[in-house]
This record gives sequence, C-alpha cells and structure tokens, in this order.
Amino acid sequence: MNRCCRWLLMLIAFAVTSAHAQVYPSKPIRMLVPFPAGGAVDITARALSAELSRLLGQSVVADNRTGAGGNIAAEATARSAPDGYTLLMTTSAIMAVNPVLYSKISFDPVKDFSLPATSISELVALIRSNPGKYSYGSAGNGTSTHLAAEMFKMMAGVELLHVPYRGGPPSLIDLAAGQVNMVFELLPTAVPLVRSGKVRALAYGGPRRSPLLAEIPTFAEAGLSGYESTVWFGVVAPAGTPAPIVARLNTATAQAVKHPDLGERLRSMGYEISSTTPEQMSEMVRAEIPKWSRVIKAAGIKIE
Repeated sequence: MNRCCRWLLMLIAFAVTSAHAQVYPSKPIRMLVPFPAGGAVDITARALSAELSRLLGQSVVADNRTGAGGNIAAEATARSAPDGYTLLMTTSAIMAVNPVLYSKISFDPVKDFSLPATSISELVALIRSNPGKYSYGSAGNGTSTHLAAEMFKMMAGVELLHVPYRGGPPSLIDLAAGQVNMVFELLPTAVPLVRSGKVRALAYGGPRRSPLLAEIPTFAEAGLSGYESTVWFGVVAPAGTPAPIVARLNTATAQAVKHPDLGERLRSMGYEISSTTPEQMSEMVRAEIPKWSRVIKAAGIKIE
C-alpha cells in the first residue's frame, strides 16, 4: 500500500467578519460534518466538539451532512446565518479542490499482498512493466486520496486504474482482501492495518516522516522528489460572522487542541497540531488551489 497523505491538523475559525456580537454563545452550536460517521473527519469533529462544549459553556453538536465530496455540508454552512451557531468541520479538499473539480458548486496479510514491491522505485518499475494491470482505490471521485494518486501518476509517469469507493475505510477493506492493488490513504484510518501487518506502507506524503510510522520514508526519500500531499482540517463559519465571535471561536479552538487529552488523542491518530489565524488560513487556501488545479486538469477529472 502506498502511503501518500499526511494529516496536518489546522483547527481555526475563519470568516469574513463584520458588526459586533452580543453575549456569545447563548445557545447550542451546530458543527456540520461533511463525511460519514466513523471516518477521520467525523472522529476529529466529535472530539473537538466535546472540548469546545467545555470551553464555551454551550453544547457543540456534530451533525453529519454527507454527499458531493463535502459540498452539501459546506453549502449548508455557507447559507446559514452568520451568527457563530453553525460551523463546518472542513478539509483542504473541500476548500481548495472542490471549487476547481466541480463545474457546479455553490460552494489483507503481507504474504498475500497483491504487489511484490517493497519500495516506491520497485512499484514504479512494476507498474511501467505491466501497463494497465494495476489499480488503486480511493475514498471517491475528487477526494484528496484520489487526487494524491493522480499526482503520483503524473509525477511518476505511470498509469493506474482508479476504483472509487464511498469513503476510505471500504477501500482499505478491499485492499486487505486483494480487490485493489494499492490505496492512497490517510494516517488515522490506515495505521491500524499497517501495524497489524495486513497492508504494507511504502511511502509517506508529508515533507518529513510521521512519528507514528517513523520507519516509513517520505516520497522524496523514496525517490519521488517534489511529491507532497498534505491534508488539513479546519473549522469555518459563514461569511459575515461578527469579528468578536470569530475571535472567540478562534481562541477556543486553539485552546481545545492544546488540551492534553485532546492533543494526545489527535497525535496518536497521526495528526500534527497547529492553530492559525483566520488570515493565515485564507492564505493557505489560496496557495492550495493552483496546486490541485494543475493535478485536476492533468488528470482530466470533472464532476458535474
């Protein structure tokens, strides 16, 4: 199994702001979760919601709104009143990939492993010598794992058959069962299978090795210089949310991820924790869009 996505956790509140807030919060807050229960985004959202509830003195309730690669939840958040009571647990794919990808958007054991390759160079040579033979699974069309694989194809100059699934866990189940040859997956869901010996990790998509799988080289160390696929999470609120509310949420989120219990839980899942300002997140989004736009255009991916 190729490991190519690093989870860099950016938990912040970001919005274009205006006006002044009254006493906040004075009622429960809803955090929309764009992916199904049990996945990495859902797990993170629920852990964060619990800590924010403690810090803010009001319930923060995770509400799964799945579909369209996260667009349904994102659009529902965007349409909500800018009062700080509807938030979105977002990802870099939703923020920087979907706007380019969608034409319409209103916003197994080692011995049984299906590939003999034990390094990225061996994998590339194997694929090139057997064109059209190998497949990879992803969490679905247009997801970060799909794009990570397409960037690998583009940079390595290889061809692979894409098999989209409804989420990362189903693709990992079929990988372990030998139904697909490789998967580009994220640390929280992949590490248990790697540690159990049911799949083999070849490389890691971050700029440096993960403490969780320190024996696994980065793609650059493995010979594919320049390859980096990083996925971050963040919390956003609708544009127009008053500045004092944004500041309160930003401060509470930064405090939440610094809490020993939550911080240790997130790090044990493979996250790197960092909090940013709203302005820093805005810059991050702007930097991600052209990077993934090149991959999407090269791969010819289009979702109506």
